Amino acid sequence: MYDVREWRHVFKLDPNKEIDDELLERVCESGTDAILVGGSDGVTLDNVLELMVRVRRFPLPCVLEVSSLEMVTPGFDLYLIPTVLNTENAEWINGFHFEAMKEYGELMNPEELILEGYCIANPECKAAKLTGALQKPDTEDIAAYARLAGHLWKLPIFYLEYSGMYGDVKAVQKAAELLSETKTVFFYGGGIKTAEQAKEMGQHANVVVVGNAVYDFPEEALKTVEAVKNSV
Repeated sequence: MYDVREWRHVFKLDPNKEIDDELLERVCESGTDAILVGGSDGVTLDNVLELMVRVRRFPLPCVLEVSSLEMVTPGFDLYLIPTVLNTENAEWINGFHFEAMKEYGELMNPEELILEGYCIANPECKAAKLTGALQKPDTEDIAAYARLAGHLWKLPIFYLEYSGMYGDVKAVQKAAELLSETKTVFFYGGGIKTAEQAKEMGQHANVVVVGNAVYDFPEEALKTVEAVKNSV
C-alpha cells in the first residue's frame, strides 16, 4: 500500500486534456512520486478510464481524485476524497460522500480511501465555482482551515489549492508551520510554472502538485520534480 507521507512531488493530469504518449512517458518516468488523475469539468468515466490505462503502463502510483460519483471506477491504487473546508455548499463537505458510501461502500476497500481537506484559495478558478468556495481566504483564514484539518479533524491530507494562480508564500509557510505539529500531510497546488516556484513551495509544503504546467510548459514542468526533491 502506498503512503502519501513518503511523497514530495505529484503530477496532476486532467482526463479532459490531451497529452501525447511521448510526454506522458516522460512525465511518468520523471521521478515524480505519483500521478493524480482529476479535474473540475468535462471529466467522464470514459476519459478517466482511458487515462488510467495509459498511466498504468508505468511503475508508479496511479491515484484518482474524486470530484463526481460518475468518475469512480476500480483500478486505481488510491482514491483521494475531497471535503471542501471553505465551501458554502454542504454537499461538498459530506453530501456527496454520504451518497458514495451508500452506493459504493460495500465495494470499496477502506485502505484505498484517503480524505483530504481542501481549501480553495482562488475564487475565480473552476474548482471554486463548482464547489461554491467563492470567498477568497486570507492568511488567517488559511491558518484556521489548516488547524481545522490538522488539529481538530486530524485529516490525512490538507490540500491548499490556488488552481491557476501562484499562492501566497506567507500563507503557505504559516499553514506548514501549523501542520508540522500534526500527522496531516500538507499538499500545495496552483500556478507553478517554473522549477524555482516549485522549489519555493517545496520548502514549506510536504507535497507539491504540478498540473497545468504539464500542458502549458512541459519542459519546465519536468524540471519541477528535481527542484522539489532538492528543496529543504
